[in-house]
Amino acid sequence: MSESQTKSEQANPTPEIRVPNIFGRWTTIGIDDKNKGLARYLNLSPIYIPHSYGRHSSSKFGKENVNVVERLVNDMMRHGRMGGRKEIAMSIVYQAFSIIEAKSGKNPVEVLVRAIENSAILEGTTRIIHGGIRYRVAVDVSPMRQLDLALRNLTEGARQAAKGSPKPIDECLADEILAAAANDPKSFAINAKRGEEQIAMAAR
Repeated sequence: MSESQTKSEQANPTPEIRVPNIFGRWTTIGIDDKNKGLARYLNLSPIYIPHSYGRHSSSKFGKENVNVVERLVNDMMRHGRMGGRKEIAMSIVYQAFSIIEAKSGKNPVEVLVRAIENSAILEGTTRIIHGGIRYRVAVDVSPMRQLDLALRNLTEGARQAAKGSPKPIDECLADEILAAAANDPKSFAINAKRGEEQIAMAAR
């Protein structure tokens, strides 16, 4: 390598590739999935704003390409006056993540992943009819549905905790995620998981 090439490389160094963080604050790099069954569907792709503008909605199983934080935001819009108000839902999730970081000192995205893994329902039930009699049988829950139910129960727990309470919804969401990440039975999502799996065990 000539001296002129060395000087030109020193003068024009290779630009550093910057990976976007969630809301510009929290990274998704280095977060490992302890539940390997969820690894394919628990999308941790680096993004800045958790808003894909519905680009995956028309493709089959397109939601597996949506970042898990955006899916949490979408579940916050599920009912009532929050329906369709994504900016408000994103603000709630952002404030909840700030509370999680202040209380635990950890990356809130990693705390959310642990909460999902702990509250994922592994075994459920379905109804079948045999000889004119309808009864329940135990079935394994697919990884995609495990993720769907975990996010739904986390947001539902936050909504129920905020109903008739002086605590704002963002603080209730933060408390629910922290409790589920710690596998605390006070969590709505953990209780829903245990209840469903007990019913499945009885139906085996």
